[in-house]
Amino acid sequence: MADNRISDNKNVLYLIIGVLLVAVGVLGFNLYQAKKQPEGLQINVGPDGLKIQSK
Repeated sequence: MADNRISDNKNVLYLIIGVLLVAVGVLGFNLYQAKKQPEGLQINVGPDGLKIQSK
């Protein structure tokens, strides 16, 4: 009986560690995407008219 509870606790611990690793990976990827500079052309339409900038 006690061995079964220890096994369940280890499984829960592995699940929590896995979820945390996935969360850190997703947050890191989102931060990378936010910091990355866009490449190519940037086209802006605003009150001053049309602006095209090469990156």
